[in-house]
Amino acid sequence: MTALRHIVSILLLPVTVTLAVPYYITSRTAFSGAWPAATPLGLTAILAGACVLAAGLGLICTTVWQFATRGRGTLAPWDPPKHLVVAGVYRYVRNPMITGVILVLLGEALGLRSGAVLTWAAVFFAINATYIPLLEEPLLERRFGNEYSEYKAHVPRWLPRVTAWEPRS
Repeated sequence: MTALRHIVSILLLPVTVTLAVPYYITSRTAFSGAWPAATPLGLTAILAGACVLAAGLGLICTTVWQFATRGRGTLAPWDPPKHLVVAGVYRYVRNPMITGVILVLLGEALGLRSGAVLTWAAVFFAINATYIPLLEEPLLERRFGNEYSEYKAHVPRWLPRVTAWEPRS
């Protein structure tokens, strides 16, 4: 049952945001052809996009693994981790899952040379830049108390720290 919970949350959240929505967008928008794939600029965009996408996918996989093994929950708001995760990439940035999703979307926008997918990445970030501080963080403060407050005080929301944060406990 645990594996099914993770699969459902992954399919409903990151897969929808990074695959279903970009597919829908690109299938409904005409390709501008600004950087044809056969040109050096087009090939560079595709290669850069693949690298950015791979970095984002790595972050997503890492955070899902951390939530499952350390947090004992999923990335879904309806089935959150039971323990605060402050290890691994979470020692550098508070929202590596969102960072990973944004990187995947930016990689897709580059690789597909799609302004529409880039716009979707900006919209997705704006939604999370509103939701996380207004709803998610107060909920985490209520659930985890001082442990989360200390973590929040030392680890930035979006841009990673240069060095890993070391919790006192």
